[in-house]
Amino acid sequence: MAIEKTYHPADVEGRIYGMWEAAQAFRAGRPERASAEPYTIVIPPPNVTGSLHMGHALNNTLQDILCRFERMRGRDVLWQPGTDHAGIATQMVVERQMMERQEPHRREIGREKFLEKVWAWKAESGGTITQQLKRLGASCDWSRERFTMDEGLSKAVLKVFVELYRQDLIYKDKRLVNWDPKLLTAISDLEVQQVEVKGSLWYIKYPVEGTENEYIIVATTRPETMLGDTAVAVHPDDERYKHLIGRHAILPLVGRRIPIIADEYSDPEKGTGAVKITPAHDFNDFEVGRRHHLPLVNVMNVEGKLALQENAAFLENVPPSDELNQTLALHGIDRFAARKRIVATLEEKGLLDKIEPHTHMVPHGDRSGTVIEPFLTDQWYVNAKELSFMALAAVREGRTRFVPQNWEKTYYDWMENIQPWCISRQLWWGHQIPAWYGPDDKVFVAETEDEALAEALAYYVVNDVLTQEEANRIAESSDRRATFLKRDEDVLDTWFSSALWPFSTLGWPDETPEVKRYYPTNTLVTGFDIIFFWVARMMMMGLHFMKEVPFRDVYIHALVRDERGAKMSKSKGNVIDPLHLIDDYGADALRFTLAAMAAQGRDIKLSTQRVEGYRNFATKLWNAARFAEMNGAAMVPGFDPRLATETLNKWIGHELAKAAREITVAIEGYKFNEAAGTAYRFVWNVYCDWYLELAKPALTGPDGAAKSETRAMVARVRDEALKLLHPFMPFITEELWRVTAEGAPRARLLVLSEWPSLEGLDDAAAEAEIGWVVDLVSAIRSVRAEMNITAVTPLELINVSKETRARALRWLEHIMRLARVSEIFYLDKPASGSVQLLVRGDVAALPLKGIIDIAAEQARLTKEIAKVEADIKRVGAKLNNPEFVRKAPEEIIEGEKEKRDEAESRRAKLLEALERLKGAA
Repeated sequence: MAIEKTYHPADVEGRIYGMWEAAQAFRAGRPERASAEPYTIVIPPPNVTGSLHMGHALNNTLQDILCRFERMRGRDVLWQPGTDHAGIATQMVVERQMMERQEPHRREIGREKFLEKVWAWKAESGGTITQQLKRLGASCDWSRERFTMDEGLSKAVLKVFVELYRQDLIYKDKRLVNWDPKLLTAISDLEVQQVEVKGSLWYIKYPVEGTENEYIIVATTRPETMLGDTAVAVHPDDERYKHLIGRHAILPLVGRRIPIIADEYSDPEKGTGAVKITPAHDFNDFEVGRRHHLPLVNVMNVEGKLALQENAAFLENVPPSDELNQTLALHGIDRFAARKRIVATLEEKGLLDKIEPHTHMVPHGDRSGTVIEPFLTDQWYVNAKELSFMALAAVREGRTRFVPQNWEKTYYDWMENIQPWCISRQLWWGHQIPAWYGPDDKVFVAETEDEALAEALAYYVVNDVLTQEEANRIAESSDRRATFLKRDEDVLDTWFSSALWPFSTLGWPDETPEVKRYYPTNTLVTGFDIIFFWVARMMMMGLHFMKEVPFRDVYIHALVRDERGAKMSKSKGNVIDPLHLIDDYGADALRFTLAAMAAQGRDIKLSTQRVEGYRNFATKLWNAARFAEMNGAAMVPGFDPRLATETLNKWIGHELAKAAREITVAIEGYKFNEAAGTAYRFVWNVYCDWYLELAKPALTGPDGAAKSETRAMVARVRDEALKLLHPFMPFITEELWRVTAEGAPRARLLVLSEWPSLEGLDDAAAEAEIGWVVDLVSAIRSVRAEMNITAVTPLELINVSKETRARALRWLEHIMRLARVSEIFYLDKPASGSVQLLVRGDVAALPLKGIIDIAAEQARLTKEIAKVEADIKRVGAKLNNPEFVRKAPEEIIEGEKEKRDEAESRRAKLLEALERLKGAA
């Protein structure tokens, strides 16, 4: 079939994806691969509320490259897809929808009815990101798609919770959490956004007990929390305060007697060197409080309002006073309104030493936008420290490795300093905690209510709280059961179910064939920001429950930034929508851009110009296939490229085998940019620019044997190139594979074809011959470009061997045509005014006397070099300035480094050109 003149991605991509799905091309466990080695990747489950963003596009492009590559290598590939129920995000979406529809609040309709609405929303809108991943070309086994709240995964979650509880690895505790006063729930560190705020630093005078006018002054950004102070800390070596250590201060506005303690947490260089300690309202203070056994005084409620009246902890050991009564009047006032009133009162009483403007980072909820409050509350926790030991050992022993390796240090740092993991959330959407409370608040944890009830009744009968007859009556009556046992209303942190993802998606806790075949997985591809939140927790859970690491390799990819290197954000207005790029340039162009720029450890600076450039690469590939078709190139059954006789055909076989090896090694080493770069150079430079160009005479010439062999070789190399490019650009390669089938359809789809195995094609002699011609023409073209020479010129070959003369004669027509050379002279030394070129040990020269003004060209180059060196010096001064490096945003520093590197590369080329001209003068 004739190849269309132009490739239109929008007309092709949907059809091609449908073809793959109809053929079940992505299905794991295909019958013909029953004995093949498995290769498993689990997708980092995107939020069910989500839409495809550039981070998803990068992450899933890299996973798809690996999966398509391994599938073509004959492995039984399972790319496990699915979505995360995204507790807070989903609940907010549905609540917002209810508000827009003017429906009653969730608390009015109750939990059961609200959850029905969430499931209805999920059924209607939850598949958006799945369809978007298909547009990207993701070759997941969609027949196995999972959801973190589906029945099987929920079963796994319940089993894990109960087993960890019974092993004393899950427990309930009163600790500080990140509390969102708007959403009324604890949130994870990942859901906290640090926002720079121009605030104030208030210096408050705390009277020293037993003195008339001695004060210890503390500085704070949150005066409202002072009501919960239980100590003042100073550094043990701070001479200013040594005499006060062990004494007490009187807490202003309250009258509480609080100790002055010595603790290294206090920094003598910051503020006054004395720090107010509020263990119930600050994470650092909480740790200080534990070290010194300080009481915990919580002075707020869940809504961020002061809770002082009838607060036993607040009032304990505080003598009655008018001052205390005035403070108690703040009860029920919002924390920020209370801040203003507290500051005003301190000022009235002469206890405010000074106020300084202070810019600092303030934690905000990423969903609610509300200032987060460190809050003391009862929550469920996992003893992560106990689970961390095996997870640390697995990486140290090399059973799981990080790529790039430097991320291992981040993993170690986090794991070695791991804190208890707060797993409860005050939401309705999520896995409800399988804990029930008896009449005396005794907790019973079980996978089902029936099991919890049986356990509770047995406990109360044994402990003579109930008779057996009373227990039987409760068991037989649903009404009595409901009043006897109350289920914990909290749900589990979304990361809890995600931590089980590598094995729960395979059917665990049942002993399924999938668990046996596909666990542990091979590779995890993810971002650095969730190494702790997700990777570490999967390691802990996988090792604890499966006794094996969940993955062998963890590839950590970088961030996608805008073209200037700034982080993308809606507030900056620099977010690039991958779906818009797919609409404008096609999925292949976007995928190839991301792969080509995915250097290990280096963020991607994405611009639409780069995507457009790789769209042009797709066009080049398409046009090369059309050229081949128009010149009669077609696959010849039984054609063996190893038996080629034409030097040019031997050379392209050699280059093809070399490219295939390099691409294979690069993908195996997660060097996606190197793999893409090699594929690009081979197709654009080697195959299109050189091979097809050099092959034109053979394709159209009178030599029938050379023509037939070259046509067959053009087609064979085209097909192998399509295979090499397929993991990166699946749509256009599959379409070309289809439309270049001569006469009959291909035996199989490209996605299921074999990865190139090109043994026996290496040919050093052919590479030396054609490589010499390519290098010579390239060198001549380079000089022409440097010196803006358009005229045809002679070429001089200086003192060359007989073999080089013969080679030059064999390729004379090609050299003259491609390098715009009028004739070749063989000389003992270059003529006056010639510019010399070194080509694989041979000296060539271009006589430029009379063509350019050599002295003027030398002057131009010298001036240009001076300008570039001035640029290098200016940029170097910036980068060597510690103040600039300390203050400048990361993207600005990276931009300056790029300027320096580009300038240094430019200087090297200019110096080389000037050196050549010195020989011509």
